[in-house]
Amino acid sequence: MSKLGEILKDSNYKLTQFSEDKINYIEENLYEKKVRGKMALYFNCLVRKKDVKLTPEEIVRQLYILVLNQDFHYPIDKMEAEYLVDFGREKKRADIVIFDRERTTAPYIIVEVKKPKLKDGKGQLKSYCNATGAPIGVWSNGDSVSYYHRKDPNYFEDLPGIPRADQKLSDILEERWTIDDLVARDKLVNERKSLKDLILEMEDEVLANAGVDVFEELFKLIFTKLFDEMESGRNKSRKLEFRNYGDTEIELKTKIQTLFDYAKEKWEGVFPEDSRIILTPSHLSICISSLQDVKLFNSNLDVIDEAFEYLINKSSKGEKGQYFTPRYVIDMCVQMLNPQEEETIIDTAAGSCGFPVHSIFYVWEQIMKDEGLDKSHLFTSETKPSRCVDYVKEKVFAIDFDEKVVRVGRTLNLIAGDGQTNVLHLNTLDYERWDEKTEEESWQDIYFEGWKKLKKLRANRNSNRDFKFDILMANPPFAGDIKESRILSKYELGKKPNQKAQSKVGRDLLFIERNLDFLKPGGRMAIVLPQGRFNNSSDKRVREYLAERCRILGVVGLHGNVFKPHTGTKTSVLLVQKWDDQLCPKVEDYPIFFATMKEKSKDSSGEKIFLKKRDLPDYVESEEQDTSEAIDPSGIYNSAPINLNEYILDSHGHLIVKHDLYNHEGMTQDGIAEAFTDFAKREGFSFAK
Repeated sequence: MSKLGEILKDSNYKLTQFSEDKINYIEENLYEKKVRGKMALYFNCLVRKKDVKLTPEEIVRQLYILVLNQDFHYPIDKMEAEYLVDFGREKKRADIVIFDRERTTAPYIIVEVKKPKLKDGKGQLKSYCNATGAPIGVWSNGDSVSYYHRKDPNYFEDLPGIPRADQKLSDILEERWTIDDLVARDKLVNERKSLKDLILEMEDEVLANAGVDVFEELFKLIFTKLFDEMESGRNKSRKLEFRNYGDTEIELKTKIQTLFDYAKEKWEGVFPEDSRIILTPSHLSICISSLQDVKLFNSNLDVIDEAFEYLINKSSKGEKGQYFTPRYVIDMCVQMLNPQEEETIIDTAAGSCGFPVHSIFYVWEQIMKDEGLDKSHLFTSETKPSRCVDYVKEKVFAIDFDEKVVRVGRTLNLIAGDGQTNVLHLNTLDYERWDEKTEEESWQDIYFEGWKKLKKLRANRNSNRDFKFDILMANPPFAGDIKESRILSKYELGKKPNQKAQSKVGRDLLFIERNLDFLKPGGRMAIVLPQGRFNNSSDKRVREYLAERCRILGVVGLHGNVFKPHTGTKTSVLLVQKWDDQLCPKVEDYPIFFATMKEKSKDSSGEKIFLKKRDLPDYVESEEQDTSEAIDPSGIYNSAPINLNEYILDSHGHLIVKHDLYNHEGMTQDGIAEAFTDFAKREGFSFAK
């Protein structure tokens, strides 16, 4: 391990932000010095012209001085380290100050490196800027960096960077960006942040006291930004509009509202026609500055998904955690059921549409391969082949009773279907009242086209009970019971074995029966259920009900941490295929695939565990490799950053969750999905690859 690495190893500081030549410069010019009988490493500070002891904080400061001097061309004589800031009764020292060119004693840029956590560092930085009047602030811990523009004592807006010595602040603010600029300078990559981190910052700064529905206002902004990125993704010379190019706050709000109106027109049925952005111009300006340098379109949905999961659970006080099935569980189910381009698929408890969207990606890969196209980026703004769009428009359906998550799911499917989607706001279990709902004019305005296509898949044109879907995947809510006798009377599992009515039945039990109604003979299903349904003696009847109607293909036991922090309920995925003379002939005795997830994938608090290089079987540790433990890889707003050099990144630069459900891009070992595929081939299942 290098000498600097030795100093940093037990700290929350890293070197990932700095170039190798700068790190080498410090390494080559440090020296040992004996002080009070102990040896320590020292360096001659370029600004203070004296020897300074190299602590983790001091290393980052010295490297950032080199960045300011060599990359931004600020002269050393225009800087001061440990600058004294007067707070009246108290005096504190700012880490680095760059003085104004014209007013040579007035701080222009202040850099804070003392606090390695963003929330603490930003608070300290704001106090320095407010006390000195400095218009620009920078926070860094050597791994992540944030740039801020102080507009007045209450509001600090994000900057995409700081001006060089030969530039003015207005040059940075007025620079026009294309989609390629956004890709190259994406804040999530360059500043090591997540969208959730940025939302937490915005909440802390303005949204908590803005008197608005935080979910609604941020959803409007994310929706608008997705539209802006798509427009520029399809016209690379177009300048992005979801940016503040030095506009006044009133001008910016007018521009963003106009863009939002265009987006609503293109992607109908997510927001009412008359909906407007409620945030005040000053609050909106700060939110735009936080989001404008983030690239939302990505090859997977983790960037947006994590943010929506946080927002929806926050707005519903954690009651809706079941909607967000981890993407690695979804991908396992999709791989096991192997959907094809000609097959119809539905999720009856869709939430944010994880199962439908990942099924779309799975089929799109097949189509792109068939057409000889690059499949590397699926969730992108580029125009898709007509076969891809047609699949989404004609074959993919989703239903949910929660209007808020339906709108999230519709947004993602509208993008995939180029403006059309079949994500419907209906109560899956209460199908008897669908006709009442579908006759409402306000409902038809949004969902009529999708409803028209769904009706064509009914087994009986006059009934909403039975359908003819090829595939169903769902994670129904298993919290709470259904007590309405009107609904219970429509279900076999809503009655006792002697056909007498029950007073209440678990919601997930009714979903088992309802989901089978959606499948045609030979149709297949993956459903997430509480573990108890598979082994409780009281649920024997449920198991017998399933066996009568389906072949049990497999059961996969998930780890107890998978759905944390929302619930610690132990769950399993059940895979079945309805009996059919052709696709799944009925037999009395047959093998069933059983598997148990061994890797936790999340810790006990619900934070994802990511795959490290040392986890690979062929890993050989060398002296130079940093083996320090990671702390909260999901973000840095309230936690310490990680050292990305320790981790495996996939082909898109994403961290890989450590699980054993399937092989990730050929980079990890085969898992449960591959074992099931082999089993399916041996058994001759109709859908086996």
